[in-house]
Amino acid sequence: MTTLYFVRHGESEANLIARFAGSLDCPLTQRGREQAEATARHLQKMPLTAVYASDLSRAYDTGLAIADALDIPLYATPSLREIYAGRWEGRTYSQLEAEFPDSYGVWRNQIGLAACPDGESVAELQARIQACVEEIAKRHPNEAVCIATHATPIRVMECVWTNTRLADMHTIPWVSNASITVAQYDDCGQAQLLVRDFHDHLGSLSTKLAKNV
Repeated sequence: MTTLYFVRHGESEANLIARFAGSLDCPLTQRGREQAEATARHLQKMPLTAVYASDLSRAYDTGLAIADALDIPLYATPSLREIYAGRWEGRTYSQLEAEFPDSYGVWRNQIGLAACPDGESVAELQARIQACVEEIAKRHPNEAVCIATHATPIRVMECVWTNTRLADMHTIPWVSNASITVAQYDDCGQAQLLVRDFHDHLGSLSTKLAKNV
């Protein structure tokens, strides 16, 4: 069995002002760095052997906090990035509601069927993330590995683990900043979800996405 600990990045500057970052490189806030350190301390009790992270700084720095705390290697890859949101990137959620009522309305109401204008679709994101995650699982048989990534990648992977159609992805809630979601892969590559959105270790540091994302 391979156990994968998915960690959503800590609070970013884009999260703080309710902005759709997508693949833009938005750094962690001070609270986000504190969240990453708290999650790293919590994961010190886990037998992790490596950390893989999106190369965007908000996820990379979250993964770095974990790798440093456990003294294990960190590998960065663009394959773990958040969805490339095209013309949505950098706009606030309120601007998206006003400027892209149709396409952003799909995102809000049936996210699994959404496609970012001039960017990725959620289906394309799922294919990218799933391929990367399955390769990591194969690379680390019978190990425990941390994957520091973003909210939408974790949500599309939860669809995979629970056999939820993308058309029903809206029934799966977002995970919170610096939360831990755990999936286990057997030797045949079959996966099951063990834990989702664990954030009790954050206490008063806990934060969530804005409601209109």
